[in-house]
Amino acid sequence: MMKRNKIIAMACLFLLGVSGTMKAQKNEPKTYIPWANGKLVVDESGRYLKQANGAPFFWLGDTGWLMPARLDRDEVEYYLEQCSKKGFNMVQIMLMHTIPEINTYGQWALPDGFNFKNIDKKGVYGYWDHIDYIVCTAEKKGIYIGMVCLWGTPVQKGLVTEKDAQVYGKFLADRYKNNPNIVWFIGGDIRGDVKPTVWNALANTIKANDENHLMTFHPRGRTTSAIWFNDAKWLDFNMFQSGHRRYGQRLGDGDYTIQENTEEDNWRYVEKSFAMKPLKPTIDGEPVYEEIPQGLHDTTQPLWNANDIRRYAYWSVFAGSFGHTYGHNSIMQMLKNGVGGAYGATKPWYDALKDPGMNQMKYLKNLMLTFPYFDRVPDQTIVAGTNGERYERVIATRGNDYLLAYNYTNRPVQIDLTKISGAKKKVWWFNPSNGELQYAGEFDNKVTEFIEDSGYRAGNDRVLIAVDSSKDYIKQDWTSLPDAQQKWNKK
Repeated sequence: MMKRNKIIAMACLFLLGVSGTMKAQKNEPKTYIPWANGKLVVDESGRYLKQANGAPFFWLGDTGWLMPARLDRDEVEYYLEQCSKKGFNMVQIMLMHTIPEINTYGQWALPDGFNFKNIDKKGVYGYWDHIDYIVCTAEKKGIYIGMVCLWGTPVQKGLVTEKDAQVYGKFLADRYKNNPNIVWFIGGDIRGDVKPTVWNALANTIKANDENHLMTFHPRGRTTSAIWFNDAKWLDFNMFQSGHRRYGQRLGDGDYTIQENTEEDNWRYVEKSFAMKPLKPTIDGEPVYEEIPQGLHDTTQPLWNANDIRRYAYWSVFAGSFGHTYGHNSIMQMLKNGVGGAYGATKPWYDALKDPGMNQMKYLKNLMLTFPYFDRVPDQTIVAGTNGERYERVIATRGNDYLLAYNYTNRPVQIDLTKISGAKKKVWWFNPSNGELQYAGEFDNKVTEFIEDSGYRAGNDRVLIAVDSSKDYIKQDWTSLPDAQQKWNKK
């Protein structure tokens, strides 16, 4: 296995070299490689992730769940390249969705069950060779791979024992511990109290053999990993799945764990996670997907759209999440000709890459990296008076000398400018749908009502930005924000 691991590392280095040559020839901007700033770690506050040298890491993920099984090498290359161009630095995949699992090349993941002694056969491009290719291709594009080791269903069915989990965990850790772009996902759309001994065996085995990579747990919809594993030493950060239901959509499926009529309030999971001790970073690892039915299973229901995608992202991040994961109905299942679609999806995955929600996520990432990153805390007292409910709720966050307030309906809102430093505050409006920036003027240090004049309606969302007038994070004449990531790029 050690020899095989070295081969994988050499293959990745070769791909990186070829990529650099091609980019130099095309005179394209240099790809940002996060791990050039050191490995991914939890920052000292317990709220965020960063590279080892202090560079902030804002997680912008996509759910490419079925990429290992359904995409060939050319498709993998194209998909990951598009993700990189759109600002994504994380792609979450299922190593095995089912057991048995087979890929597009007709290769089985477990030809000898959980016995990996002869898994690599000479002259055969096997299942795990294809996973290696995905990891290496992502590496050259500056993308982390969030590896869901096992989806929850086969574990729930009893197809994986504790011993299997230990053998599998050792195999995965030995194979990928030296790749810089791995984050381990235990679980997979499952409650942590279902087969917990299997999940703990898998997690502890990987951690015992791989000290290089962070680990989390991907839970069932409308739950958070904090409920079951916040105290676990192997859990570096929490993940919640806010799910796909709209307000009041219960469906009676027996797994309802939240207060009635709060289904879309994903900010509540952040607050719930932060109430736990010890404090650990948290993220929405599976919110509503673009173009998936509300409630998921009934294809006659309305589809979630780009407006909803933005609301979930900004609500979660402004409430304190260290990043956000996007999802699309067609992309998560890699729907294409000859492959049946679930949840009413009909659009091929490569066409879905053009959809608005996916292409608007980069504006959030750039906005958060524009300001002092680790100073930021959620602070709902910024919204003066009584806040709204449901779509009327304004979510606010701030650093020492800047504040941001997300307003989904663009309603008049009172903002307490005294919450940050400065006798005067410069204010801008930021449009999450296109990244446009509009200077609104300089204001006195007091509670002030703000109204952006484009109109009140759901989906006409705006972010109010207020900055201590003595600071120059944003220029008055800017109509958009420059790329904030590049200041951390190694030359």
